[in-house]
Amino acid sequence: MWEKEAAMWRALKLGVVSVCVALLGLSGVVYAATLLVDDFDDGDKPNALGGDFGAWDKDPSDPTQKCTIAFDKAGAFGGAGYSLRMDYDVDSPNPAYNGFWMKLQETDMSAYKTISFYIRGDGSKGFTNQVKLELKNGKEVGKYLLKGVTDQWQQAKIPLKDFAGLTSLKGMTEFVVVFDDVTSTKKTGSIYLDEITLDG
Repeated sequence: MWEKEAAMWRALKLGVVSVCVALLGLSGVVYAATLLVDDFDDGDKPNALGGDFGAWDKDPSDPTQKCTIAFDKAGAFGGAGYSLRMDYDVDSPNPAYNGFWMKLQETDMSAYKTISFYIRGDGSKGFTNQVKLELKNGKEVGKYLLKGVTDQWQQAKIPLKDFAGLTSLKGMTEFVVVFDDVTSTKKTGSIYLDEITLDG
């Protein structure tokens, strides 16, 4: 008797779960977890989304300001693979800004809540303890000032809603790190970046 009732309840629960799964599938709902943008571990392009990345300069003809990037194995986060090192110089008599850009391949980020990454400064070369970040969707530029960078790896988890000026997270085109002669607390130095993800 009890075995029959238990079997009936199990069948009923399984039926309810199956219906719920079917309804979720029909509705097209996808629950976001984590999307890797790049961990740099292969030491090469493109990123995990298939997008290019590189360094940029306000004025490439001005030798007093520049930014370069390199894959760094010795100081990689977690002691394995590579991290990305950004060597910047905005110590110029002219208005100066430069940085790092990464293509996001028109990613729909509306299912995600934060962009996360690990960051640290180079204790021997020096570094700014704050950097400007940008997210672009082709029509808008969202801006955020990240403070508190140290010479130890820290995970930054930034709510996407905190990027001022960004109203749509669909069709995202680019993630940008900016060094400039106003915001940067040290005008020359090196910053390391690793494990860039989007988190639900």
